[in-house]
Amino acid sequence: MMQTLKETKPGSTVRVSKIRGIGPLKRRIMEMGITKGVEIYVRKVAPLGDPMEISVRGYELSLRKADAELIEIE
Repeated sequence: MMQTLKETKPGSTVRVSKIRGIGPLKRRIMEMGITKGVEIYVRKVAPLGDPMEISVRGYELSLRKADAELIEIE
């Protein structure tokens, strides 16, 4: 089973291998700049775990756990 972005610890840099999901949900994730092959740095995770703050393509982004679970990483 592939690891997802949701399971990544703060301070880690990972590369996107696949985006699961269909239709508008997948398109919304890709519109945020999260595409296959892009590097993501996990900055921090909120105290209750949702949302997580990431850096992608030179900007900061907050991402819900439900969305992070759809992003497979390597």
